[in-house]
Amino acid sequence: MITIGVNPIAFTIGEISVRWYGVMIALAVVVLILWMVWQIRRGADISYDRLLTVALIAIPSGIIISRLLHIIDLWGFYMANPGLLWGFGGLTIWGAILGATLGIWIYSRFSDFKFGYFMDLVAPGVLLAQTVGRVGCTINGCCYGKASSLPWSVVYTHPDSYAPLGIAVHPTQPYEIIFLLIVFGVLFWLRRRFQPEGSLFLIYLSMYSIWRLGLGFLRDGTDFLFGLQQAQVVGIVVLLIVIPMLVIKTRWVKGEGRA
Repeated sequence: MITIGVNPIAFTIGEISVRWYGVMIALAVVVLILWMVWQIRRGADISYDRLLTVALIAIPSGIIISRLLHIIDLWGFYMANPGLLWGFGGLTIWGAILGATLGIWIYSRFSDFKFGYFMDLVAPGVLLAQTVGRVGCTINGCCYGKASSLPWSVVYTHPDSYAPLGIAVHPTQPYEIIFLLIVFGVLFWLRRRFQPEGSLFLIYLSMYSIWRLGLGFLRDGTDFLFGLQQAQVVGIVVLLIVIPMLVIKTRWVKGEGRA
């Protein structure tokens, strides 16, 4: 068994406690922005001003939808505690991904912004950002797995952890970190090998949907629909939309494909 006794609170400012989860989420946003800056320096057809505009749209839209999905998932709790509705105490990764995507897509409908091209560029960076965020989850004790007797199970011991103390659970956060890094390598290799633009992002969505559907059976959570957790249901819906799009539209491009 692996013991995690790290204090999930990074520092305090007066009466406000800042958890490592929040620090890592902020760092994840920085990683994603730096990834796109690197793409621009490598010749990507997008300006720094346009990148800033997209970031100012994607970040708040991602936070809003992320918070909304979290509230829906725990509807009974928040209806009993309406004072906790406002804030950032609970966010969902699906909400962040889909919310940011929706915000960027709407922006592209009212401008000359190339949505598919941009989403292909950003997809590997999203995986890196998610990896950083899951490090925060690991320290925080949130998103923990179900009870396990495997030799690599983890036991949380710090009283401020969100995980049950002293109980061996599946290390679902490290599981996902490993998965995300593998998919990053796959997407990095597949860049510019599919047409039309946006196909790489659809591949990312499909792979992550399958992963979250499977991981839900190892991860502790509340039933949302038909005995499945919310992330699993969202994953199924995403797959039902994305897979037909990939089958109908996506084509392999020989060599390096488009410039």
